[in-house]
Amino acid sequence: MSNVQSDPLLQVETTCGSLLYELQIIWDEVGESDTDRDKMLLELEQECLEVYRRKVDQANRCRAQLRQAIADAEAELAAICSAMGERPVHIRQSDQNAGSLKEELKAIIPQLEEMNKRRNERRNQFFEVVEEIEKIKSEIYSSTEYIASKTVVDETDLSLRKLEELHKQLQALQKEKSDRLKQVLDHLSTLNSLCLVLGMDFQQTVNEVHPSLGDSDGRKNISNATIEQLAAAIQTLRGVKIQRMQRLQDLASSMLELWNLMDTPIEEQQLFQNVTCNIAASEHEINEPNTLSVDFINYVEAEVSRLEELKASKMKELVLKKRSELEEICRKTHMIPEADSALEYVIEAMESGAVDASCVLEQIELQVAKVKEEAFSRKEILEKVDKWLAACEEESWLEEYNRDDNRYNASRGAHLTLKRAEKARSLVNKLPAMVDALASKTVAWETERGVEFTYDGIRLLSMLEEYTILRQEKEEERRRQRDQKKLQGQLIAEQEALFGSKPSPSKPQSVKKASRVSTGSTGSRRLSVGGAMIQTPKPDPIHSTKATPRPGKKSDRYQIDQVRHCQDDGFTALSAGKFL
Repeated sequence: MSNVQSDPLLQVETTCGSLLYELQIIWDEVGESDTDRDKMLLELEQECLEVYRRKVDQANRCRAQLRQAIADAEAELAAICSAMGERPVHIRQSDQNAGSLKEELKAIIPQLEEMNKRRNERRNQFFEVVEEIEKIKSEIYSSTEYIASKTVVDETDLSLRKLEELHKQLQALQKEKSDRLKQVLDHLSTLNSLCLVLGMDFQQTVNEVHPSLGDSDGRKNISNATIEQLAAAIQTLRGVKIQRMQRLQDLASSMLELWNLMDTPIEEQQLFQNVTCNIAASEHEINEPNTLSVDFINYVEAEVSRLEELKASKMKELVLKKRSELEEICRKTHMIPEADSALEYVIEAMESGAVDASCVLEQIELQVAKVKEEAFSRKEILEKVDKWLAACEEESWLEEYNRDDNRYNASRGAHLTLKRAEKARSLVNKLPAMVDALASKTVAWETERGVEFTYDGIRLLSMLEEYTILRQEKEEERRRQRDQKKLQGQLIAEQEALFGSKPSPSKPQSVKKASRVSTGSTGSRRLSVGGAMIQTPKPDPIHSTKATPRPGKKSDRYQIDQVRHCQDDGFTALSAGKFL
């Protein structure tokens, strides 16, 4: 009984047998025929077969579904493993070792769920990387470039290799973004420095390139277009900086030149020290704020204009001063400045503002340098000329002394006059040798330089020759006077012998007058022995043929007139003199 209860089939069989027995009893009571009984039993068996067949078909369908589910699960698991680049997790075993289909399906479902979970996590990683890539691309590239190169996740390839490639692409883009951001910041720093130096508004300048660049806290635009516009703005401002720097350096050069020309005080120069210190600076060395601003350059330009106006007013004084210096050097060295009528016209044009005074000043400075050089070469000869003139003065004094009839009177200071006369005679005796030495030096100087040596416009050799001729004429005059005295002595002796009378010891006035007249007739053609002609003539406006020149300037004609006037004075003194 326990076996029947434990086995469902036995229970069914027992139940079926009981029911069939009960059916037999009913049939017996009813009185069914055997044919009807067999027919009913056949129907019963057919109905049971139909039920079994339905169940078997249902079981077959269930088995097929299980097998399909297992196959689908295995295919999906294989696809996931393939997409993730891994080996298949489930490998079907042989039929002998295989369990039931439900057990097999039950075993594969957790693996499939696990792989789906891992695939979802891997997909999320892909989406995160791709999203970051797209975000960086949107910052780097423009909208058209970004759409054309948009990255799409391929879910059929979720392998670690593909993920690593995306990570590398992301790192490359991040590095490019960092480099671009650094480049943008460098451009902004350079642009800020240029704006500070040029005195321009930095915010306005960068906002014209891109509004995000002016926001210190916001994200900077690092696209190619922004970087190119920043580079173009920097290049433009750098060109402006170079132009203004050159302008400022030109102004600084002009300012230094004007300072040096006008001896500007150091205190005034220090006000523009920041300008002159950049006179030779390169572009990158000028970085002080507002150093090249329009207002500052206009300020410096205004100062240079003021100095130019001051220079124009003082340049005339400098030109006249230099010209006076030239004339003073010529006067001290007894040279006559070259007549330059063009220079006179240039000075007049300078005074009217038609000619730059610096050119006139430079021309005069060249003349001063030339005159100084020539004066140095004339120094030795001029020293000898001074000695010669001093000796001539002593000679002239000695002549006057010898013509004095009272020179031997015992008066106060007579002994000093006698001493001077002795020294003068000694010096006068050296005059011929002095003249010869001076003439030799002068000839050597003229041979070396190829020009004549002039003294106050007159050739020195001509003066020496004239002096030599005059000296010879004076010697002849002295000899003639001695002969005349001898003749007069003979006449007096004859008169004494004839008449016995002694004439007065004083000389007849007629003799004196005759002597003086004869002396003047010869000396009027030559230079005075005393050097009245040779000495530097003093201005005499009465005898000048030209209006008195400006102070510090003598024309050649004026000096020649003065020399001629002194010649006349010397000849008059010579004609009135009396020789030994």
